[in-house]
Amino acid sequence: MSVRLARPWLTVDLAGSSRALSFAPYRPGDVACDQIIWREVRDADLTETFDAVGWLAAEVAPAEAVAMLTSRNVERHLHRRVEVGSVVAEAVVTIGLSNAERVGFRRGVTGGVGTINVAVAVSAGLTMAARIEAMTIAASARTAAVLDASVEIESGLATGTGTDCIVVVSPEGACSFAGMHTEVGEAIGAVVYSAVSDGVAHWLAER
Repeated sequence: MSVRLARPWLTVDLAGSSRALSFAPYRPGDVACDQIIWREVRDADLTETFDAVGWLAAEVAPAEAVAMLTSRNVERHLHRRVEVGSVVAEAVVTIGLSNAERVGFRRGVTGGVGTINVAVAVSAGLTMAARIEAMTIAASARTAAVLDASVEIESGLATGTGTDCIVVVSPEGACSFAGMHTEVGEAIGAVVYSAVSDGVAHWLAER
């Protein structure tokens, strides 16, 4: 992958034909994809009456991309790469925790709409089932990184934010497993943990 920054846009160009699995606001689900895009917005723009999803779709269309929103300065993104055996995994993240939550509790939005946006691409060709499993590994790595930072909120240690988004990208292929006993799972977990951990540390240092 290659990363292009032109604030308020952050664009990840993917190499070759890829499938992206996500719950991103623009083109969620399992879709063909050649780019992953971040659009930076201001907290003040994200009012209850603002149709952020519709606005983003109009801004991005007709690109064959998956797109996310962030109030984090996209210049603060991090790009990490890990190799495990024959598998290469790369992650690009933007990290904000002003909207921090602990899983199983709900604070609501307080003090801004900070979020953790993660895009992770793996070189191995995966089936749909393996992409779903890879999503769980990426989510686990995100949670582990936030927990290890010991960010305290009213309900305990934060495990993420209320508006996190994860995109998992791979070529279409025959690899059916991406759990923690596999090279794919190890690579995804390592690269997401590294990127999120560093991003959280940077965000905390700024405050």
